[in-house]
Amino acid sequence: MSISIKKSIFYMLLIISFLLWLVSLWWGWMPSSYDVKTRTQEVATAANQKIVPGYTTTTTLIDLTDWLINKPGGFLSNDITPPGIIMDNMPAFEYGVLEQVRDLALVMRLDFSRSQSQSTGDKDLEIAQTKVNISHKSWALPSSEKEYADAIKAFSRYRDRLEKTDDTGSQFYTRADNLSDWLREVEKRLGSISHRLSASVGHEGYDLTLAGDPEAKQSTETAKELAVKTDWIEIDNVFYESRGATWAILQLLKAVEVDFADVLKKKNAQISLKQIIRDLESTQQAVWSPMVLNGSGFGFLANHSLVMANYVSRANAAVIDLRRLLEQG
Repeated sequence: MSISIKKSIFYMLLIISFLLWLVSLWWGWMPSSYDVKTRTQEVATAANQKIVPGYTTTTTLIDLTDWLINKPGGFLSNDITPPGIIMDNMPAFEYGVLEQVRDLALVMRLDFSRSQSQSTGDKDLEIAQTKVNISHKSWALPSSEKEYADAIKAFSRYRDRLEKTDDTGSQFYTRADNLSDWLREVEKRLGSISHRLSASVGHEGYDLTLAGDPEAKQSTETAKELAVKTDWIEIDNVFYESRGATWAILQLLKAVEVDFADVLKKKNAQISLKQIIRDLESTQQAVWSPMVLNGSGFGFLANHSLVMANYVSRANAAVIDLRRLLEQG
């Protein structure tokens, strides 16, 4: 092979690599927070529908699911071709969002749409909740995108029936206990996120799984002291998964603020929810560093994971307080 041909191949590969890098930047652009109330009004106006309890939450859930599969580049978690296959930040972000979609879909199916434990579930919510739980790595027969698109259709049918006054079988109950049930799931997610982010620097601690109950037992014995540290190669994945989860929770809390306005006002809890929203908005600040740094706690370099963990921990504590306030008589 002549030198000129080798140079041509080299320059061609260089150009292709550069183009793939540009595409990856476009596909990896993180979403920003948005006004869910305005968005819901636009949807209702376009569909000539009125906004009823549950309409805003369902619309936001639909928007989050739609973003997963229709953003630039589509759903990347199951890509098997470049540049998607070599990207990891956006797929991690996607998974964080998907986890919140799954959590709310289950709560809507079991709690928000049912008046009591003996009532029947909503058929469309059953379909949607099943569809969003397919593996995010599935790329064929069926593909994740196809199943999530079917979930959007089912969520949309449920929303359409909510708005119809002659369809009493479709309901969304804005009760304090229902909201508390979902906040309990949010509380667990935020607690887990904070713990994983803090593990970026590693720490040792005692096993507290059975603390407070001397009669409690566990199936498998574990060490009395545990050392937890995230592998350096997973630091950015944990960071962006956390960022995706908090972004999704942020939008859903804004929707809940609209649908459960009367409940929150009765409990004098509007300010509590606004504070949670403000703390979560801080998790979405721009990351100016070209990479997620993993400096030690008080070391020379910054630690982006610990900064994120601080905001998440504050939001988690506020969620616990809000849930307890809602559960008070």
